[in-house]
Amino acid sequence: MIQNQLSMIFSPFMAIYDLVVPKDNLLRKINELIDFSFVFDELKDKYCLDNGRNATDPIRMFKYLLLKSIYDLSDVDVVERSKYDMSFKYFLNIAPEEAVIESSSLTKFRKLRLKDVNLLDMLINKTVGIAIEKEIIKTKSIIVDATHTKARYNQKSPREILMDRSKKLRKAVYKIDESMKDKFPAKNTVDVLEDEIDYCQNLIDVIKTQITLPNIQR
Repeated sequence: MIQNQLSMIFSPFMAIYDLVVPKDNLLRKINELIDFSFVFDELKDKYCLDNGRNATDPIRMFKYLLLKSIYDLSDVDVVERSKYDMSFKYFLNIAPEEAVIESSSLTKFRKLRLKDVNLLDMLINKTVGIAIEKEIIKTKSIIVDATHTKARYNQKSPREILMDRSKKLRKAVYKIDESMKDKFPAKNTVDVLEDEIDYCQNLIDVIKTQITLPNIQR
């Protein structure tokens, strides 16, 4: 369940932001000049509006992803930095003493709320476009195309990448010779990168032994 606005913050330490986040700080300017309600409008259909537990505000979650884009950080790094960087906390609209999210929450947010990569790409581009229009950001280099956005925001672990590649390879082989299903090694079920590497190598070795298989085009 979500509400249309971030909850009001009641903290005796809010004045700290006036001391440590300068008026010309990039994130302060973005916060003050950009109305992020358009993010809520785009994502409200992805949530239940009147049932279930309160979800982390989608605007805040989007801002985490925007910080990733601006500062080129990983999920873990952007969350870690938001623990101590007061400009990040100010931008995220959380109190100085308030705890931050778990980095895994960003992964869940992408998978459950941003299944369409183009949607995230559109939101990022729209935000940066507004910032450029208001002369907060002087360069368009932050705007990335959909391919780069997908790579950056839907980051997979090395094991997941190998699993995806091996799956595509098996499918390509099956189109040529379905009997290969009985010759391939059993799939790795252990969440260990080294085991996945061994499985992929065994898969390749089996394919190499089948001289009847033509070259498989990627």
